[in-house]
Amino acid sequence: MNQRALFWMPVLMRLGLVAVVMLAASFLWSGVIGLLFGFLLVLILALIQLNYLYRLSLWLENPEQVKLADGFGAWTDVFARLYRLRREDEKNRHELAEWLSRFRKAMSLLPDGVVIMDDVLFLEWCNPVAEQHLGLALERDKGMRVTNLIRSPDFIDYIILARYEQPLTLTLGERKLIVHLIPFENRRQILVTHDVTDAERLEQTRRDFIANASHELRTPLTVINGFLEIATGDDFIDPEVRRQHLQLMLEQGKRMQHLVEDMLSLTRLESIDYPVRAEAIDMHVMMEELKRDGDALSAGRHQIKLLVEDVELAGSNDELHSAFSNLVSNAVRYTPVDGKIDVIWRDSEAGPQFIVRDNGIGIRPEHIVRLTERFYRVDKGRSRASQGTGLGLAIVKHVLMRHNATLKIESEPGKGSAFIAQFPKVITLKA
Repeated sequence: MNQRALFWMPVLMRLGLVAVVMLAASFLWSGVIGLLFGFLLVLILALIQLNYLYRLSLWLENPEQVKLADGFGAWTDVFARLYRLRREDEKNRHELAEWLSRFRKAMSLLPDGVVIMDDVLFLEWCNPVAEQHLGLALERDKGMRVTNLIRSPDFIDYIILARYEQPLTLTLGERKLIVHLIPFENRRQILVTHDVTDAERLEQTRRDFIANASHELRTPLTVINGFLEIATGDDFIDPEVRRQHLQLMLEQGKRMQHLVEDMLSLTRLESIDYPVRAEAIDMHVMMEELKRDGDALSAGRHQIKLLVEDVELAGSNDELHSAFSNLVSNAVRYTPVDGKIDVIWRDSEAGPQFIVRDNGIGIRPEHIVRLTERFYRVDKGRSRASQGTGLGLAIVKHVLMRHNATLKIESEPGKGSAFIAQFPKVITLKA
């Protein structure tokens, strides 16, 4: 039996019952009384149907607030079906909301930015990474045209000309992005952004390192090869000239050796294959060694003073000695004759501090942020004259990073500088 028959059978049975009742009433009460009874019965049935229709209309207008009636007769089945549909709809909406929540959470954890737009480029949704990349704010910008929010001629051309086959390289401030627009569905578009700033900076650092290392090695090699050509080309060279040539070759050979040693040290410090070997360090002994080395390098041209407090330190003695020695030797090289250099080991509220303070030539602010870069030199001529390799502060930075410490530089041109190695109260060593 089909669905239509199941619906109409009880309706016809009820209509038949009403007809039987009216016929019985006509036999019992003839004339006007029988007609009135039949009319009243039909009126009651009509009012019942109208009541259910009214309650159904109220429920349809506000299904969240109005309770669905139990129903009578055929209405029982109608309301039961509506109730089941309502429950299924609530279940589907709950599942959809849960799925949407999981989707947004997953999109929020992506390392790339994701922007969802409609077919006319109005913003519908974006994840936090896209907000950072493009300077958007979902609560503020939702419903606005993306081309009005991202004011870049290259981006606008990419969108308007629909050049979607190739991604767009977009520079916004200091951030470099790879942007790709992906049309999907009929009225939606996805904009994906990938930040390549760090990768570009790393690649530039690699290129600079190779170029600078090649340049630093080329100079001493040129000197050595030049003197060797002279030595092999002339039958007679004055002994004094020969001695000077040999001395210069020895100095350039040592310069190359120091440079290679520093490069190997940096490689080892950056490698996870060489974890820090922690040990208790006698800072009094180390500070005395640093002063002796500084005095030897200074040859009496500077006043080097020590201030040592009883503060314990644990870490790699060799690495920390190398880092501290670099700071002391830099102070000696860049402080004029008769200058003063203070070498300090003390405690502070933040933790132990190693400080090298001088009254030397100082450093301009624009150079301070780049001092720990490999081969970076404030004054290239002066740095080479002082026999520096350009890697000392890079080594200091990586040693301190392995000891969970930081390097702070304070300087004023013409008045001097202070290099502060700040250690935490409790040192957590890094591999």
